[in-house]
Amino acid sequence: MESTGQNPPQRNHTKLVEFIFLGFSNIPNIQEFLFGLFLIIYIIILMGNSLIIIITHVEPSLQTPMYFFLGNFSFLEICYVSVTVPRLLTDFCRQTRNISFVACATQMYFFLVFGATECFILTAMAYDRYVAICSPLLYPIIMNHRLCIQLATGCWVSGIPVHMGFTYLIFSLPFCGPNQLNHFFCDIPPVLKLACGDTLVIEMLVYVITLLVVTIPFILILGSYVRIISTILKLPSATGRRKAFSTCSSHLMVVALFFGSGIITYLRPKSSHSAGTDKFLSLFYTIVTPMFNPMIYCLRNKDFMVALKKLHLKWIVLWPHKT
Repeated sequence: MESTGQNPPQRNHTKLVEFIFLGFSNIPNIQEFLFGLFLIIYIIILMGNSLIIIITHVEPSLQTPMYFFLGNFSFLEICYVSVTVPRLLTDFCRQTRNISFVACATQMYFFLVFGATECFILTAMAYDRYVAICSPLLYPIIMNHRLCIQLATGCWVSGIPVHMGFTYLIFSLPFCGPNQLNHFFCDIPPVLKLACGDTLVIEMLVYVITLLVVTIPFILILGSYVRIISTILKLPSATGRRKAFSTCSSHLMVVALFFGSGIITYLRPKSSHSAGTDKFLSLFYTIVTPMFNPMIYCLRNKDFMVALKKLHLKWIVLWPHKT
């Protein structure tokens, strides 16, 4: 693509640019169906993750590092989907789907920050499982409250400065051509397609940041689980092996869903990018995966289901007294 970043009129034009989401306008006959579907999914995500947060805070038996990180993860999921889904639902209800330059940059920034935080928290959760299974006697000492707070804080703040600078660089590019964004939110690939300057440096940075934020955490998680599975297979009791596998399988499923779609989106060659594929993959890691996460963690976790039943019984007992 020919660089036109030195043209003053185009540089001035970037201050006034608005993007227009095309979203799913190519399938107008099912707009109402998609609105209803995504609204139901969003409500499920909010309710499921809110339930996890409440139970992990009020149930004494779940006051452990594993559920501390799960509570953080659930709160993060609510933040993560709320960056894109409310805007998507709003766009289904109006004719003009324009978004200002600043609003687009803000949406991209928070999407990237929360996405990076999710990668780091999933890595911290894998480390917690690694210590619990590979060093069970030292687990209470290593995974103390102070370390859990430090790990959680590091996960939440690490991506902030990196993505602040990265987002600024992307939106410093000249945007002088079409302003129709063939997507339903301001993701990196569709925004870069509209830039008329030289995007080579930014594209290289995308690979570097994806390597640091996505690929390395993914490798660390896989390394942890190689050690975990090796340790589990050495356990003498079949019951012990089954219980250890059950506590790890939920996390592994979430990791596979989230990292798999993210790596395919950001690390595949630019020549293989297509608007339809990008939107499908984006739906997968922005909406579908967050919807399944509460189900995966809750339904496959006996301790959580016991705590949920206890909380339900408390509500039943207290409800008649309130009425």
